[in-house]
Amino acid sequence: MKNLDDLINAAKIQELIKREDPQEKATRRILWVFAVIGAITAVAGIAYAVYRYVTPDYLDDFDDDFDDDFDDEFFDDEDDKPAKAADATPEA
Repeated sequence: MKNLDDLINAAKIQELIKREDPQEKATRRILWVFAVIGAITAVAGIAYAVYRYVTPDYLDDFDDDFDDDFDDEFFDDEDDKPAKAADATPEA
């Protein structure tokens, strides 16, 4: 009978040890949710960085060519340049 009582007491002790606190269970669940969100964010960030590194930038070349042509059209002749205020002679 003493062995049976010892076995029952050991089973009760193991139940108390294995019993999880509901607050601890909720904390663990929240931790897993944040871990998954962090992993997804990290993978998305790495994918975006690789995309930006691999994709050539055509817009810089286009802007440089456009600016050069735009400046040349306005100031081809001396007559087209705007007069400076110091060059104008006042009429008296």
